[in-house]
Amino acid sequence: MSELADILKNLDWSPLWISLKTGVVATVISFFLGIFAARRSIRRGPAARSVLDGILTLPMVLPPTATGFFLLLLFSKRRPFGAFLYGQFGIKVVQSWLGCIIAATVIAFPLMYRNARAAFEQIDMNLVYAGRTLGMSDTKIFWKVVMPTSGPGIMAGTVLTFARALGEYGATSMLAGNIPGKTATVSQRIAMVIQDGDYLTAGVWVIVVLLIAFAVIFLMNFVAGKNMKNLERW
Repeated sequence: MSELADILKNLDWSPLWISLKTGVVATVISFFLGIFAARRSIRRGPAARSVLDGILTLPMVLPPTATGFFLLLLFSKRRPFGAFLYGQFGIKVVQSWLGCIIAATVIAFPLMYRNARAAFEQIDMNLVYAGRTLGMSDTKIFWKVVMPTSGPGIMAGTVLTFARALGEYGATSMLAGNIPGKTATVSQRIAMVIQDGDYLTAGVWVIVVLLIAFAVIFLMNFVAGKNMKNLERW
């Protein structure tokens, strides 16, 4: 117990803060981009939708390190696009917190997109037709009818996106590195202490992440449950 108390006392909490803020920002970005992409996708023809779906969900299939490699090639200052960003706007992606956000967003985005698209595909078109009959614009129908009806699917996608972004390791390590206090996340910290044979510290970090993940899932389910408490269940 004394050893555990010493670990908790001397623990550097910066990786947790970096992981949390990266997860939140990546989830917000993925939320809006995922909804936008899902809305566009379902309006395409079967062939175009299949191609678009394959491109947008590719990071979910590829190993995270492979995705990180492609991101590194894209944003490196030695490559045209990365050099342009740095030369024209002073934006540095590699080995920066921005790199953490981009890597986490790219990896987590497919989960938001897939869940949003599946939720939109289950919408009863009679609700949309009823909204048009009442004179509602497509934008108003989307936010007033489609989004509330798709609530459970959107909520599930949001939870999964945050969980994936919070635990991202491979692509983040490739693009942002492991700079203490800057880009070092909880997942990277766990891997590092395990390599050093410090399983007790790794266990502490794992428990912390588990508690945070459980709290987020519980909160999301609680909010969704309150909104659906009047629905009949079989």
